[in-house]
Amino acid sequence: MQERRITLERAEFIKADYERGFIKHCGFRAVHAEWGRFDSRVDITDDHRQQDGFIHAGVMATMADHTAGYSAFTIVPEEMQILTIEFKINFLRPAFGNALICHSKVIRTGRQIIVSESEVFDLRKAGKEVPVAKAMVTLMAVPKDKLLKGKSREVGDAEVTGAKSSDTPKERSR
Repeated sequence: MQERRITLERAEFIKADYERGFIKHCGFRAVHAEWGRFDSRVDITDDHRQQDGFIHAGVMATMADHTAGYSAFTIVPEEMQILTIEFKINFLRPAFGNALICHSKVIRTGRQIIVSESEVFDLRKAGKEVPVAKAMVTLMAVPKDKLLKGKSREVGDAEVTGAKSSDTPKERSR
């Protein structure tokens, strides 16, 4: 069986792409990228914790989903984008450490549908990684130009009707 690899340039692009938008706001960082695998980390602040001091489940779910998406992104051609179409997460125990680490890997590939698995670990004292969540994520590979056409069509519709995203239906009918 032929070993699959991604170039260092592609791995660096994917890692940089991972850390944009909402994910950047959350403080998630890409740690490692290789064919079919992606690892990430977040150093925990008070903003990541819920009312009882534990790391919020939403932080863990977002990390598991996004990191799984990027494990899938490592195996598709550059002209493809990845969208999550379903995910399920099991929370194994509360997380309360100083960082979370997520290891994701592709476990099933298809022409368009990819399934990845994410494991989230709580980094506790003395560097001990304690498993806190496991997710199965189903993803779809979509040509980038197809996604862009859909976006421009929606923007075009708003431009044609003269609607602004802040307009209410009542304001548009005036």
